[in-house]
Amino acid sequence: MGGVRELAAPFVVPGPCGVAVRDRLKHLTPQDEKVLRLVGEHQGRLASRDLKARCADGLEHGAESWASRKRGLTGASSSRIAGAITKATHDQWALARRCQTAHIQTLEAGIRTLRHRLSLPIGAPGTKRSPGGFRSRGEWFHKSRRLKALEARHSSAVRDRQTGRVRVVRGGKRLLNTRHHLAQAQLTEEQWRERWEAERWFLAADGESGKRFGNETIRVTDTGEVSIKLPAPLAHLANARHGRYTLASTVAFAHRGVEWADRIAANRAVAYRIHHDVGRGRWYLTASWQRPAVQTVPLETAQARGMVGVDTNADHLAAYHLDPHGNPVGEPRRFFYDLSGTATHRDAQIRHALTRLLHWAKQTGASAIAIEDLDFTAEKTREKHGRRKRFRQLISGIPTGKLRARLVSMAAEHGLAVVAVDPAYTSVWGAQHWQKPLVTPHRRMSRHDAAGIAIGRRALGHPIRRRTAPPRAHQSDVHGHRTAQARPGARGREGTRPPATDHAHRGVPPNGTRKREPSASNTVRDAPSTHGWVQDPLMCTG
Repeated sequence: MGGVRELAAPFVVPGPCGVAVRDRLKHLTPQDEKVLRLVGEHQGRLASRDLKARCADGLEHGAESWASRKRGLTGASSSRIAGAITKATHDQWALARRCQTAHIQTLEAGIRTLRHRLSLPIGAPGTKRSPGGFRSRGEWFHKSRRLKALEARHSSAVRDRQTGRVRVVRGGKRLLNTRHHLAQAQLTEEQWRERWEAERWFLAADGESGKRFGNETIRVTDTGEVSIKLPAPLAHLANARHGRYTLASTVAFAHRGVEWADRIAANRAVAYRIHHDVGRGRWYLTASWQRPAVQTVPLETAQARGMVGVDTNADHLAAYHLDPHGNPVGEPRRFFYDLSGTATHRDAQIRHALTRLLHWAKQTGASAIAIEDLDFTAEKTREKHGRRKRFRQLISGIPTGKLRARLVSMAAEHGLAVVAVDPAYTSVWGAQHWQKPLVTPHRRMSRHDAAGIAIGRRALGHPIRRRTAPPRAHQSDVHGHRTAQARPGARGREGTRPPATDHAHRGVPPNGTRKREPSASNTVRDAPSTHGWVQDPLMCTG
């Protein structure tokens, strides 16, 4: 155990700080769609121009340049629209800087691994801590060339970061590259152009507390009426007072509709965004607002009524309910999902699996859900895992960030806390200490189920190991209490334990089935393999 790294302490994950709901804009007239397209195109051009100016400023950007950009946009739109555009531009530039930092860290990890492997002799074996040398001189040569390519990319990325240069594509880099692969994407040039223009539109407005219904640019009344403040060059298209255009469609938020209605009734800030789904030919309105910072519950409170340990895998969630003392209760549960297909399908699969998990956790009476604090950003590089392509695909397919964000948001609505634990050794130690002891003729245990127990025990503050060895001198309080899961104030912790009647027999593997049936000895004649003993008849003498 000398090589075990220090484990981080478990902590309660902070709750969500924002809410977003969406509804479809139905029954829009041709004039409504025309106005929305014109407004989106006009404000999209302003956003592109502002992003170019922000990228040109680089690290020299300040409050004065921000105000100058906003004044330049106000004449072609309005003060509120200009403020929304400059804020969105700043957020986009900051996101590009964070992505640039992550890209540099990934390149550095790959360079370190390649330098280490190139320094080893050909065919040198690896260890659990680090990979070995390359298997042939040809592979060593190709990897040395890749090292030079990564070093060149790293130098270029570092120079860009030092000068404040970022690379941003309004509309998305993926959609931009799709233009060169229209046949593979099954799109025509006209269809791609329509999607590209729709993604570059800007139809969004930040909320303002104290203003009527919480937003002056895109206003939604308590009856669901939607109106837009038109920019100055398009003011002639207004069909209402004060340069506003009212849509023929109304909205009604089915999800969180009461919370949204309470906010606009109190004139509290609500941000809106209008989006056009080109593939379906539909228009949507998304409303979002911030929630006040809520103090997370203490860790002791989250541990009070037990925990549900959840092991995240590429195709399912393995969960096990544990009582406050760390003992598994009931049977293991698995919640499957399919992450193939479109992004919408994958997102729906994750939501469905988490919904079933949360409903079951509420039924068990647990007060919190324990998950691993996973982050595979530096663990899926081809330099580290080499030819293990299937393993790289496996860890790349686990939706760590999206699943964690979804779980925190949905658990808060069910009144459940989320406790994050260090993921080190949970699968190994769970299989070592919990997989085989919990197997019965009617219960099958996998490594993932045992890992769920290990995660839950770590979140509860217990060691993963089931019990410690008895004290050296005797089994009394001279050297401390006997079991690891018993607290100092627990009654009867030194008493005898009842025999475990649900344990599997000796020799039964963790999957609950024997490899083969026992056979009779070869020295017994005519004895079948079913343990039926045969006695030879007595010899007849006469």
